[in-house]
Amino acid sequence: MIDDLKYIHNTDKSDALGVAEKQPSQLLEKFQININKIEANNIVLAGMGGSALAAAITSSWPGHDTPFEIIRGYSVPNYVNQKTLFIASSYSGNTEETLAALQEAEKKQAQIAVIASGGQLVEIASQKGYPLAKLPGSLQPRYAVFYALKALITLLNSAELINNHSALEDLEKATDFVNTSVKSWLPTVPTKNNLAKQIAKEVIGKSAVIYAGPLLGPAAYKWKISFNENAKLVAWCNQFPEFNHNEFIGWSKSQPISPMQSLIFDLILKAPELTRDLKCLKGCFLVSGRHP
Repeated sequence: MIDDLKYIHNTDKSDALGVAEKQPSQLLEKFQININKIEANNIVLAGMGGSALAAAITSSWPGHDTPFEIIRGYSVPNYVNQKTLFIASSYSGNTEETLAALQEAEKKQAQIAVIASGGQLVEIASQKGYPLAKLPGSLQPRYAVFYALKALITLLNSAELINNHSALEDLEKATDFVNTSVKSWLPTVPTKNNLAKQIAKEVIGKSAVIYAGPLLGPAAYKWKISFNENAKLVAWCNQFPEFNHNEFIGWSKSQPISPMQSLIFDLILKAPELTRDLKCLKGCFLVSGRHP
């Protein structure tokens, strides 16, 4: 079925696969942001779902030298003040939690910047002269993560709040790698050579559980979002080594994996520090149809 191109075309009415194939081009987008060097003691980004995901990625790469916190809710931390750079991130520009957090940040006289494609946030930024990274529109927020990532790194680079001065160049160079990777996952590639299709067959009709190490934690969260919103499946994710201190017990032999759950381990970095994590799982459950 998943090798039947006619079936795929008739089922994928919104061309989600076509949008996914074009994801690498987002890393080449240029953003002109009217922002100068900012003196900030900390950075707070407010966003929900996919609009917060780009910020989570920056915590893994390129990392932050200035304390950085992501707010997924209506309120901002008590420490927010004039020395805070507050970034309101919402693809639609109308996310109620982000708009509420922005109002609080304004009351605390934080320095404000906006990342959005339109809506109320763009209107507010235009009216009040806030630095704005305007994202290309007409996409579902979950499909615009690379746009948001490029915009956020551009903003922080322009504000001189990122010490990795080659980050933008490195991000654009990554386009070739992403393009090459995507080619092996296209609908035209048969299942026997297509890891994406193999995982789809394993997970179909089940709840997906995705685990990753700290560096790839945001990628695991992206998988969760995609299962939730694209496949309309319940999914969970978690990270090592926190997994070892509680969740591991839930997957013990006394409580084996359910036929209604499918575990995805492919995001884990095979780094030396994770060797113990992998060994402790042997014999407890299958991972994507394979023993870890």
